[in-house]
Amino acid sequence: MSQPATGTEVHLFSDVSRLVERRDGRFDGDLSAQWTIGGKPNGGYLLAMLGRAAVLVGAHRDVIAASAHYLRAPEPGPVVVEAEVLRAGRTASQLSARMSQGDSVCVEALLTTADLDETSVPYWRGGLPDEGTVPYDGCDRLVPELPGGTRVAIMEQVEVRLEPGSSGFTRGSPSGRGELRGWLALPGDEPFDPMSLLYAVDSFPPATLDVESAGWVPTLELTVYVRALPVPGPVMVLQRAELVDGGRVDELCFVWDGTGRLVAQGTQLAGIRLG
Repeated sequence: MSQPATGTEVHLFSDVSRLVERRDGRFDGDLSAQWTIGGKPNGGYLLAMLGRAAVLVGAHRDVIAASAHYLRAPEPGPVVVEAEVLRAGRTASQLSARMSQGDSVCVEALLTTADLDETSVPYWRGGLPDEGTVPYDGCDRLVPELPGGTRVAIMEQVEVRLEPGSSGFTRGSPSGRGELRGWLALPGDEPFDPMSLLYAVDSFPPATLDVESAGWVPTLELTVYVRALPVPGPVMVLQRAELVDGGRVDELCFVWDGTGRLVAQGTQLAGIRLG
């Protein structure tokens, strides 16, 4: 596959997700046009901004669980983010957060925060799928355009690299498994943290592209668990579609760091039109 054009201005995740405190749990944000798909900001990117507000008003530094409902797709530009502590606990706290643009609420979320332990190790991992086996340099970078021609500006920022066995849809030959595997790197080699992991679980193209080409697949609900602090470097991603029925699809996502440690997982329900 050809590479995206060089010379694209880099917009770091930490910059495009930055919030400026206004007062009493209210923050101003600015949605970047460079972190969009077909002109609409990525859903994981929006959730990360809500997570940032939650840790700013709460007592714990890491979001470990978040569930967001997407009510309206905002446009790039100014937004207001509000966060409220629902319960402040010793080891974990629960909060609510919402994003508004103009007079419209765009995203509502419930979040749990805690302090992740850098020294923890998995006690049991027998229920997890295997991570990918193809190294980062053995995977092709996606071009910033969907098969139907829709521009994906965010792909000019992040690096999504697919294993050869997952990239058949780019050549018009999807495998039919409904599964994409590969790697993700942030712009400027910025390391992943719990906030950018909220984005990572929504970073890959819809896994249904490995079944059949479709247009926009809007996220209706997204749930994320952040399981561990990642080591610096790109992360491995598995995006898997489970069922397409009634114009909706549910997808699972697993994210591993470079050591093979599962650091985040998610599930989402999205709208879709196939067939």
